[in-house]
Amino acid sequence: MASLNHTRACLCGLLLAPFLAACVHAPAATTIHGVVSIGGAMAGAYIAVRDSQGTGEATQTDARGQYTLTAAGLVAPLVLSASSEQNGNCRYNHKPRAVCLTALVARLFPGSNRVNINALTDQVVSDVANALHFLGPQQLADAPQIPALPFQAHAESHRRLRTGFGAALTSAGVNDVQHFDPVTLPMQADGSGVDAVLGVINHTRGYDNETGEASTTVITDMGWRPIIQPFGPAANEPLQFERASMERERIRSARLRIFIVGDSTAATYERQRLPRMGWGQVFADQFQRDSGIAVVNGARAGRSSRDFYNGGWYLQMARLMQPGDYVFIAHGHNDQNCNGLRPARGVADVTNLCTYPNDASGQRQHPPGQPQMSFQASLETYIADARARGAHPILMTPTTRFLNAERKTAYVNGDTRPVVSQHLTRQNTVGGYAYVGNYSQTIQDTARANHLSLIDLELKTIAFANAHWHDWKNYWLVVSDTVKYPWYATQTAGTPAAPDTTHFQEAGARAMAAMVADGLRETPELRALAQWLKPSGLQ
Repeated sequence: MASLNHTRACLCGLLLAPFLAACVHAPAATTIHGVVSIGGAMAGAYIAVRDSQGTGEATQTDARGQYTLTAAGLVAPLVLSASSEQNGNCRYNHKPRAVCLTALVARLFPGSNRVNINALTDQVVSDVANALHFLGPQQLADAPQIPALPFQAHAESHRRLRTGFGAALTSAGVNDVQHFDPVTLPMQADGSGVDAVLGVINHTRGYDNETGEASTTVITDMGWRPIIQPFGPAANEPLQFERASMERERIRSARLRIFIVGDSTAATYERQRLPRMGWGQVFADQFQRDSGIAVVNGARAGRSSRDFYNGGWYLQMARLMQPGDYVFIAHGHNDQNCNGLRPARGVADVTNLCTYPNDASGQRQHPPGQPQMSFQASLETYIADARARGAHPILMTPTTRFLNAERKTAYVNGDTRPVVSQHLTRQNTVGGYAYVGNYSQTIQDTARANHLSLIDLELKTIAFANAHWHDWKNYWLVVSDTVKYPWYATQTAGTPAAPDTTHFQEAGARAMAAMVADGLRETPELRALAQWLKPSGLQ
């Protein structure tokens, strides 16, 4: 009798603390059905399921994003994966990743089981995967067998989900948010309810520095503010549905849009890391109030030109692009991560982030058979895509680091050596680098070869840095007030003891944004865009 009761309990999803587990095969009549949504139906998505025994099933969604598959013989827990491509790449960054989502089934009931798959279900899988020491949701989904699930992590993930998205769900008309489960809630991919919330967020997966694989789920709103853990007034903001909806409409209805393709120097940061700011975060302030121009800042910290595209960050913006828009391509900092001898991260960086600059004569450099590792070729990926969408690509050299020719912080301890360009490789293979070259020069080569406008932001920021040698810490990230900005009490960079010579605080971000605006004014072929700027010096 004990064995029979245990079997029934497992089938019905009894919580076997501290794990969620199941012990019997689902009966023949058991099915799984649901909706795959990305803020609208993910039509034609490829669905795969894996259970605790390593058994799998597969199907595909219809035009409404709906699917049904048999669960006969499957043993919970299960993880379902949805991919925009058959056998799509969901884990690796050395080539473009598909749009990939997962959902977790802790228990199966006889009969019909609803399992929706979307960004919110992916967040739950991501949390549980981390508790099980997987890098992210896809590694758990790809595991040979799905292990028993830690109940506490599963429950805590749902609690955080309700904290981060509860108010937005209520605003979108979802009832009983206290018991909200994105997997089981009845929904349609029709722009209402949960789908309305999914329509005002961006979703992808992060990057694991040690392996180069996709890692945890990353969700941002339409202003590219992180809507991820931890939630709270000192950290990331919960999703504000009305604001995100207005921002989406502002982007869609704008006279034209400027899309910023870039790295941490341009990115938007959460409140917890204030006063750190990227110039893209404040670039919209350079334009007149009635300009009708929307700035879409999708720049992402740590990304190079190659994996910003491969990791899906660019495609989040590209879905909003319209003919006549502008695409500012501002990469170069992280493309320099080409030191194959660097401990721990070296191999992963070369495999996933690194691109190689042109040589001194302007010829492309890359390993045999790997043209995608040419910096010029990587930049041309964006140029070709923007032009195919009817948009105008603009190239920019990267902002300078506040370093002198010795690659040391400039103007300290009486050292008067000025800030100079740091975007070049001096070492060869003996030092861990396969090729020597200048990244800023390669950007200029690429602009010339593709007949593009160029803003030489590095040149402008070097001049600015050397003019502000006496007060540069007011612009670059050097935070002394750890009472006002407690984040920096525990940081190893961005403090008086360890100044951050790459990133900016607000005054620096605004100064960089003003220099980009000056670059527009100085470029005759960009007059149609520059006419909407505020007069120089005003923000």
